[in-house]
Amino acid sequence: MIQLEFINLIVPIKTIEKKYLGGWKQCLKDHESMVGGCIWYDDHLFRDGAMDPMGIKHLVEKWKCLGFYTHDGGETPMKWIDVCVIEAMFGGTTLPCDWVEVDGDIAYLKNESKGKLIGRDNFKKII
Repeated sequence: MIQLEFINLIVPIKTIEKKYLGGWKQCLKDHESMVGGCIWYDDHLFRDGAMDPMGIKHLVEKWKCLGFYTHDGGETPMKWIDVCVIEAMFGGTTLPCDWVEVDGDIAYLKNESKGKLIGRDNFKKII
């Protein structure tokens, strides 16, 4: 399970393996300078984040350009698909998301064990 801060972009690692060019290892390499700063992950979820709506919009667009199906619903998004945006201070996902559970300021992949809480303060790279 991962610690949430401000506005969070969450992506399942299994989805990154399937859709990110080069898979999980390439994703980590591409984000290496930010891992342990604004990026951390557990065994199931990758977390990046922003402190404002424009920052998170930029992140969503970045992942969309990488080939991820960000949300369903066209111009008016109805639900998150490959990524999910969670606002830690305002109570959860910004759109419905079928694969993530949010409990206060933590998130975890549905139907998986919660595991140890991973956040900025206790993050260790698990490649």
